[in-house]
Amino acid sequence: MNKADFIEKFAKENNISVKISGAVVNTILDTIKEALIHKKRVEIRGFGSFSVKEYDSYTGRNPKTGESIGVQNKLAPFFKMSKIYKNNLIKEND
Repeated sequence: MNKADFIEKFAKENNISVKISGAVVNTILDTIKEALIHKKRVEIRGFGSFSVKEYDSYTGRNPKTGESIGVQNKLAPFFKMSKIYKNNLIKEND
């Protein structure tokens, strides 16, 4: 499901216009994005949490040439699913 599909589904399930649904979804996503930019954690109980992980620098290899290269420190967004959802996914796939 892409963002447009999600907005449309949200609009139908809440009996609102696609325009209002899009504004709500974009506001939620923008709020999460802003929090992550400021390295803040966002937790949505029963769903999961978003955070930023910091990875130390390391020596990697260029897959094309095999040459060793230095990879700088980096920040990456990270999502951790709640135990409730994780357990439900496991039950559904059994």
